[in-house]
Amino acid sequence: MKTYILTLLFSLTSFLGLAQSEIEMADKFRADGKIYVVIAVVLVILIGLFIYLMSLDKKVSALEKEIKNK
Repeated sequence: MKTYILTLLFSLTSFLGLAQSEIEMADKFRADGKIYVVIAVVLVILIGLFIYLMSLDKKVSALEKEIKNK
């Protein structure tokens, strides 16, 4: 499990290094003021995913308790 987490961590940091280059599309969005819309949409999607995962975890936990009690 630790190796998977470390692999994920290293791959994310390498992607962050690649993201530091100049991107014309991001500059255009920043100049037009639309970058905030993009950030808001990404945040809404991430928050939705986290809420879905938390509700899924609660359901799985309830099922595990039900199986354990039988």
